[in-house]
Amino acid sequence: MTEGEATVAESADRDANRALRARFDEVYGQYQRLRSGLDDLQTKLAKLRVTERSDDGQVTAVVGARGELISVEVSPAAFHDRDARALSRKITETVLRASTAATTATRELVSDYLPPGSPSVEFLRTHDFGALLGRSDSVLARGE
Repeated sequence: MTEGEATVAESADRDANRALRARFDEVYGQYQRLRSGLDDLQTKLAKLRVTERSDDGQVTAVVGARGELISVEVSPAAFHDRDARALSRKITETVLRASTAATTATRELVSDYLPPGSPSVEFLRTHDFGALLGRSDSVLARGE
């Protein structure tokens, strides 16, 4: 290799190293932001409560961040009809609406802490494990 070829190769190596370093700094910065916000996110998720009421206001359901049922309140007026099936449907529908709203609220909270297009946010939206596994599958396919 001549002196000129060595200089070009060294310059190309330096440019590649600079690009790699810049990419590393970017990814590491994202990681640090994610890590520093994780405690805050966990606190917000632990406190998240979503309340939904039936259309007639006779049933109130409260759920947490994962859609887990925390409480159900039934107004005494709901028992006047004495229609157990209708009341059961009303409770179920109200709880499901609360759970759906909690999923949306959780996704919005989490998306504030993750990079745009994150597979984790997509999973929260679709409940499709493929969203979580897609990045790993593409990396394995490329042999990275």
